[in-house]
Amino acid sequence: MAESSKRRIAIVGASRQRDKFGNRAVRAYRAEGWLVFPVNPHAAEIEGLPAFASILEVPGPIHRVSIYLPPQKVLPLLEQIAARAVDDVYLNPGSESSEVIERAQELDLEIVLACSIVEIGRSPMTPD
Repeated sequence: MAESSKRRIAIVGASRQRDKFGNRAVRAYRAEGWLVFPVNPHAAEIEGLPAFASILEVPGPIHRVSIYLPPQKVLPLLEQIAARAVDDVYLNPGSESSEVIERAQELDLEIVLACSIVEIGRSPMTPD
């Protein structure tokens, strides 16, 4: 599949630690053929991919955002995510709160409350 036709995902809260779900998601989506953009302001690279300090720095369109952060860190990022005009935003278990959901709805974000790894047919316990 050509690079330009691949689905594109930003993993917000991507981790360098392979046992963290934010890293497992990077590996799972890559294995499924997605173009993956790890977002972590404290990393230059994750799983051999360049990491971005902010979702606003990710080049090109983003189809999906998958979030692996606690709710208090998610809330201030929602406007940046809305500015990217993404198709959907996965709030993985532990990243959701009533405040986050309410604000996301105000911004007309398509929120999915589910594990984004499971959504692509993989187990979060064995992403490779």
